[in-house]
Amino acid sequence: MAIKFQYNKTSLQELQKQLRVRVNALPILKNKEAALRIEVKKARREAEEMDNLFAQRLAQQADMARLWEEFDTGLIEAARASLTPRKIAGVSIPVLKTIDFRQQPFSLYNNPAWFPGGLEAVKELATIAIQRKLFLRKMALLDHARRKATQKVNLYEKVQIPGYEDAIRKIKRFLEDEENLAKSAQKIVKKRQEENNSLR
Repeated sequence: MAIKFQYNKTSLQELQKQLRVRVNALPILKNKEAALRIEVKKARREAEEMDNLFAQRLAQQADMARLWEEFDTGLIEAARASLTPRKIAGVSIPVLKTIDFRQQPFSLYNNPAWFPGGLEAVKELATIAIQRKLFLRKMALLDHARRKATQKVNLYEKVQIPGYEDAIRKIKRFLEDEENLAKSAQKIVKKRQEENNSLR
């Protein structure tokens, strides 16, 4: 990235200010990136745990597979999931608060006795599936934020900070050279004045 600057003290001060801002922000960005990396791993692990729990619950229901053919799937549905936002390293993450299920009335006399237990099993499986989706969403949001933080760290560390340092170095050299030329010119003028005064 080419940093635009002028060879004067005002530009030098502005570049030094910009460099200070980036140098001070870099450790904070690195900490944020590290925290996000840890949170992404944690969310991935939680999603895998939900996968395992879901598979385990399905396996427990496997012996009742023939009975589930009788089950009316229209009896229950997840009506609304209540979410609350939670901030992790500056990233807003949805957290499951409650799930409201809408249950259709059914006759206990005309349906098998296991239907109420079946409804509870469906609720549990739906809750696990929704939590798993939320953990995957959390992982995606955190991973996106982590990638952005990594890009910013790399931008500061590998492009902008070296670019500002190089520009500052160039301006300082230019100003030093200008100052040395001015001093040399003054010496020459002074020497000529002395020579002219000595000839008189």
